[in-house]
Amino acid sequence: ELPIGIATNFLIDGKDYLVPMVIEEPSVVAAASHGAKIARVKGGFSTLYTGSIMIGQIQVLTDNPHSAKFEVLKHKDEIIEKANEIESSIVKLGGGCKDLTVRVFDNMIVVHLLIDVKDAMGANFINSVCERIAPFIERITGGKVLLRILSNLCPQRLAIAKAVFDKKAVGGEEVVEGIIKAYELAKVDIYRCATHNKGIMNGVCAVLIATGNDFRAVESACYAYSAMQGFKPLTHYEINEDGDLVGYIELPMSVGVVGGAKANPLARICLKILGVKSAEELARVIASVGLAQNFAALRALVTE
Repeated sequence: ELPIGIATNFLIDGKDYLVPMVIEEPSVVAAASHGAKIARVKGGFSTLYTGSIMIGQIQVLTDNPHSAKFEVLKHKDEIIEKANEIESSIVKLGGGCKDLTVRVFDNMIVVHLLIDVKDAMGANFINSVCERIAPFIERITGGKVLLRILSNLCPQRLAIAKAVFDKKAVGGEEVVEGIIKAYELAKVDIYRCATHNKGIMNGVCAVLIATGNDFRAVESACYAYSAMQGFKPLTHYEINEDGDLVGYIELPMSVGVVGGAKANPLARICLKILGVKSAEELARVIASVGLAQNFAALRALVTE
């Protein structure tokens, strides 16, 4: 077993949290706690959440991709209606397929079903919806459906956090400037950016594992999201008019608090310690931990 630690000092949207973290490296838990302590000076972390939309992909092989796209869009409402006929508590709670888009390639199209998974991570549900609707899409397009599976990249399911790190608490103007310079290196150098983003995942993955979530899926999504920006840092830093350091993080976050590994007794205990009531709240906490972790790492790198 990997050890469980508890990160302290987290004040997120005005609420205090004790954050369970499963990781082999105790210094990660200590660093997250220290970063959160400095963030508390100016009010802790403020967060946003863009919703629980995930993507299901249906690949259609066809020699007439534009005609196939036309037929899918023509039958859009019918496809959405059929997708939501699946028996699931997610649909009963107001989730399910909400929209679709179509991407065209040389000899295929890829239909993206935009699916609200509510408080679930959503993989099994999305895959079931794709399987259900695939024969109908095959029939209306005249093509052959091959892949029917979720995408772990979920740019419509973002967790965003921001914190102001007091200049004096950080260590003074020179340390603030040093962190900015270190961040600027990650913006221009892919070798540094890879390590910069890995440090964020130290905190993110530790909380995901503790709460029984699929850390590989989230990590894959985060790195893909970075690549969408040209392989850039997942955090951003600025200096405000008071000379304080302002940190910002934006992560795709497919997490759940129901189903799957949440049946594991240790995961249930960790969720109880954390005290979150929804996937949205958990995502907000994880983004804050990622920002605290990255800030603490950068501060250590430029001062020690």
